[in-house]
Order: sequence, then C-alpha cells, then structure tokens
Amino acid sequence: MPTAVEYAAGLVAPVRDDPRGRLALMGALYEAAPGRPELHLPYRRAALQFMGWQLRRGLLEETGSEAQGSPWWRTVNERLLTDTAEARGHLLGHGGPPSTWSAACCVDFARQPSAKAWYRAHNASIVAAYLEHRALAESESRVERFFLNVILVRVLFAHALVAAPRLALTWLWPIAPVLGDPRLAFTGIFVSLSRVMPDEYPLPRDLQWYLDAEQSLGRILDRGLVQPRLDQLYGWSAAELGIPELADLVRDGVPAYAWDATDAEPWTQAGGGWVRAVRTAFPARPRRRPRLG
Repeated sequence: MPTAVEYAAGLVAPVRDDPRGRLALMGALYEAAPGRPELHLPYRRAALQFMGWQLRRGLLEETGSEAQGSPWWRTVNERLLTDTAEARGHLLGHGGPPSTWSAACCVDFARQPSAKAWYRAHNASIVAAYLEHRALAESESRVERFFLNVILVRVLFAHALVAAPRLALTWLWPIAPVLGDPRLAFTGIFVSLSRVMPDEYPLPRDLQWYLDAEQSLGRILDRGLVQPRLDQLYGWSAAELGIPELADLVRDGVPAYAWDATDAEPWTQAGGGWVRAVRTAFPARPRRRPRLG
C-alpha cells in the first residue's frame, strides 16, 4: 500500500494542468470515506467556493498556455489540494507521517471535523504556501499583489470569527462563530472577492479603479472592522497556526506580503461615515503590555 504522501501525489499529478479536474478532485476529497459517516461534506461548500473563483478567473490554467494562468496561484492551490489529499490518505489507512505541518493540521481536521479545525487546516496550508512562494508573488502585478494581501486578511479574520470571537467582534462576539462558520453562507461576506475583482487574469486596470469599484459592504468590513485589529489578528493567527513567520507579514497596520509597507496609501484611504461608525462600535482591543518586574 502506498504511503499517504504517495497516495496524495498520485491524485494531484494527473490534474495539475486540468483546472476543472482540480476542482472535481477537491470536491471528491470531502466525500465520506467507505464505511464512515458524512462528517466532512458540510465543509466542502467553502473549499469549492474559493476554488471556483480561482477557476473562473483562469488562475489555474497551465502556465504558458493561451489562457495564461498564474504560477503563484497554481502553486498555492496545489499545496492546499495536496495537503487535503494527504489527509484523506491518512484517513483511509495509508501509512507514513504527515509530510508537513500544514498536512498534519489537515489530518487533524479529517479525523475530528469542526469549524475551528477546518480553518486551522485550510489557513495553515494557505499561509505555508504564501511564505514558501513569495518569489512567485513578487512577479505579480501591483494590483494582484494588493489583493493577495486582502485575501490573506479575510481568511485570517474569518478564522478569528470562529476561534477568537472577542478579537474579531468585541462585544458582539457571541454571534461571531455563526458568521464565520464555513458550513454556512455567511462566510462568503468575509472572504469573497468576486464582486471586487472581475473574472479575468491578469487584471487590466490600475489599483485605484478596483478600490473605487469595491462593494460598499466589503469596504466597510475591511476598513472599519478588520483594519484596526490587523496587528493583533496576524499575531493571534501566527500563534494559532503555529507559523510564527506569519506575524511579519503585517507592519504598522499595513499588510506586507510581497508589498512595500511604506506604500500604505491604498490601505489607509478614507472610507466614509459608515467606516468610522463601525470603528466606533467595534473598537480594537488594546494590546496588553508586559508586566515589569
């Protein structure tokens, strides 16, 4: 019998240059294993929604093909797909240790599914891929690199809604786990970019055009609710995911993955009265100072 790593490689290799095959494989990986109850299927919607958006934009097309996919997006997507496949291999009894920390997180979710475990697995894979393939991200356009950071911010915040609700929503924390539950449609409010970015790649316009076209609700959430707590969010996420390097991807409230933190203007543009109202209603909790002596 092949190891879980070999099992995953055997599933992923045939669909590497088949975007729709990747999507179909991800869906199949959430189906119940023989003789086991349907515990993972409710989480499939969130995984397929994000991957379907990548498919529509053409990000997963073979590099060098007429459609011209993104090497960075293909690599990050493959990491998530491989970790998920490896976790299923372990669930089916294939041997060997997990190949990476993110794969181990996926195995934990496969064995004991929960909303917290799903986010930990998903985000550990995403963050590991971000960090390992920063050079590929640097080759993307400025507008694409901006949205790579927006995506990371949103998936980290969605995780915090479930696992650190007081950080995410302060006094309204009791409803945060419901808003962030990956099994429910609410999650799309916090992670979807489909109404901001058109279904095409590469993006043809400059960054300001997309910022001006951003859906008002997305702007309110990003600027009013999430941005004031970015440093805390990244610090908490780094500890929760066991990836300390993640904390270095934000500097003084500016996301800094493949992005010059001194180029802060796109992140600090005024958002209007609604943004100020949200910041007032949901103030970020101050950091605790270390005790002296």
